Amino acid sequence: MTLTVDDRTAVTDLIHEYGHLIDAGKLDRLAELFTADATYDLVDFGQGTLTGVAAIRAAALALGEANPVGHHITNVVLTEQADGRVRARSKGIGIMADGTAGSVLYDDLIVRDGSTWRISHRTIVARRAPLGGVPR
Repeated sequence: MTLTVDDRTAVTDLIHEYGHLIDAGKLDRLAELFTADATYDLVDFGQGTLTGVAAIRAAALALGEANPVGHHITNVVLTEQADGRVRARSKGIGIMADGTAGSVLYDDLIVRDGSTWRISHRTIVARRAPLGGVPR
């Protein structure tokens, strides 16, 4: 299968919509973004791996006021996999309520779900060192 321009646009819109829904607190709409059995890997943040939309929603609610007020997703790179899935790498900038910011890497596996696309696996890794930590 070859990714069409329409597929690329739909997958990129899916990734961007995540920031809009999360920031608006529309957690009841996460099923529009993730497969029902999605894996959400927060190991880099010491929070383990979540499975399913309900677990992702519950974790966001549990974090409460510690959630970023702004998720800004950029630098989306899509790579078609041999099995028709899409690997999407993107960068995220999280703005906290106190004005501090952090940077993350989203590594997603996107699958076709009927006529639409959904995230089936997301790994989030914090960017903590310049140049990926490569020493001088």
